[in-house]
Amino acid sequence: MRKVIVTFVLALVIGSLAQANAQTPAGSDQTNVPTNQKVIKDPAEYNAYVNALNMKDPAGKGAAMEAFVAQYPQSIVKVDALQEAMAAYQGANNPAKVRELAKRILAEDNKNVRALAIVTFFDRSEAKTPDDFNKVKAEAETGLSSIDGWSKPEGMTDPDFAKLRTQMKAIFAGAAGFASLQVKDYAAAQKNLLQAIEADPTSLEAYYQVGISYLKSTPLDKKGFWYVAKAYNMAVAMNNAAGAKAINGYGAAEYKRFHGGTDGWDAFRDGVAAQSAPPAEIAVTPAPKPEEIACKAVQDNDPATLSFADFEFILQFRDSGAACNKEAAEKVWTTVQNKQKDSKGEQAKLRLPVKVIASTEDSIDAAMTEDNQAANKADLHIVMEKPMAKAATVGTTMDVIGIISEYKPNPFMFTMTHGELPAAAKKPPVKPPVHRPATKKK
Repeated sequence: MRKVIVTFVLALVIGSLAQANAQTPAGSDQTNVPTNQKVIKDPAEYNAYVNALNMKDPAGKGAAMEAFVAQYPQSIVKVDALQEAMAAYQGANNPAKVRELAKRILAEDNKNVRALAIVTFFDRSEAKTPDDFNKVKAEAETGLSSIDGWSKPEGMTDPDFAKLRTQMKAIFAGAAGFASLQVKDYAAAQKNLLQAIEADPTSLEAYYQVGISYLKSTPLDKKGFWYVAKAYNMAVAMNNAAGAKAINGYGAAEYKRFHGGTDGWDAFRDGVAAQSAPPAEIAVTPAPKPEEIACKAVQDNDPATLSFADFEFILQFRDSGAACNKEAAEKVWTTVQNKQKDSKGEQAKLRLPVKVIASTEDSIDAAMTEDNQAANKADLHIVMEKPMAKAATVGTTMDVIGIISEYKPNPFMFTMTHGELPAAAKKPPVKPPVHRPATKKK
């Protein structure tokens, strides 16, 4: 596949290269020679150039043009000869030589659009490090700026030249956008990739990459979902099943990360197919923030039905700044206090199962919720009413009894006072065996 792409790009760049006009040697009739035409004054140089130009074998022509440049390094048509050699090697299906000639041309003319396009393409395909990507970005941006001052090649029609300029712009903008994306310059990636899409609206790659750049931006730009979905639909239309699967997987994952679930992704993705541009408002809602979930938990449920894990989650957002979080915390704290009252409404101790995280004779740091127990993270500090005979063993699970008197939201910690351990159940006394006197034999 890579070889096909290389061949296509080289053909695009070089295929429109107009044949150079046969240069007129000194002493011939130059009445109709255009004023901007280069004139070779040395007949021997002229003959060498024309002989190379008229060769039919592509590889032979490329070698002959290189030989011409070696023989006449100061020739007025040196760059023309290098371009002819580059085109000939493309015809000979020799991309390595095409690349070599492109670099030689840039050494003579660093803004040669065709040579820049070829070098940029090859460098992009091989880039792996940040330095590589920055090099590609610089080359592509030079190409974009050079297009504006690019003169129409002799013999090319205006429509053909306009088409060629657009194609070149797609190559350079796509490369600049890709390289910017790799070095996480998302603003530059968006600018360049949108230019690439404008130049080539069929570029699935540009749609996908600009989508990624929007989704990776801080803050995330929801237009990224639209562009990724558009790339997916383009892949489907091209019967590119593997590409569609990969793009959909990425889009669904980012959608879930933002929205909180994949519900609605398929409908959104499929709806983009008929759209030509992203709408003013992208219909993707963000997932609720944890503090919003805490508010809703109390709004939608009786706090008395919630677990201690729920209590901790809600109470930790008490000071978030939202009125609903403060109100929710107050309701939950009241519920915790109500759990510590007897049938007469008087203070009573609460019995809770915990895992010991740390302990002294006077206190225990313990984990109540499953998550904190698994993480060995304390969420309950127990102040014992009386010193224990010895510290509780770390890692053991046990019940504790006491009164939860306060809590700290962040990092979260309940404090239990008047702590005690349940009394060990007493074993019934062991009765001694009954000794019966032996029966006397008569």
